[in-house]
Amino acid sequence: MDISSMTPRRPYLLRAFYDWLVDNDLTPHLVVQATLPGVRVPQEFVEDGQIILNIAPRAVGNLELGNDSITFHARFSGRPHSVIVPLYAVQAIYARENGAGTMFEPEEAYMALPDDDVLEASIEDDNSEEPARPKGRPSLRVVK
Repeated sequence: MDISSMTPRRPYLLRAFYDWLVDNDLTPHLVVQATLPGVRVPQEFVEDGQIILNIAPRAVGNLELGNDSITFHARFSGRPHSVIVPLYAVQAIYARENGAGTMFEPEEAYMALPDDDVLEASIEDDNSEEPARPKGRPSLRVVK
């Protein structure tokens, strides 16, 4: 079988490195190319087109390391966000403590990026973010 007809190896390597880092009590971080279509991250934290995401179990909720994308819920500066990272946008996974991990080389399967319209149609809107907090002072009263 020709390697170009095989499924991408990135999702398998990513899950393996994630498990290895977590099993060794290290903090896995992702380097993501945030300017690619389909990437949904808080743009105020993007620097030079990249964002570094802490995906440690204690830092994120509902983490899914899928074959096509990584999704999770996290707080950035105290504000909740739903994050979606297509796997073609992941450039590396490494440990914050010692840099152990790997960079991903370009794969032929990711060379033809999907159109924005196709991606938007395939990504469900997630309305699970917390509602806006009421303004003003809280009003509490003692009930006896």
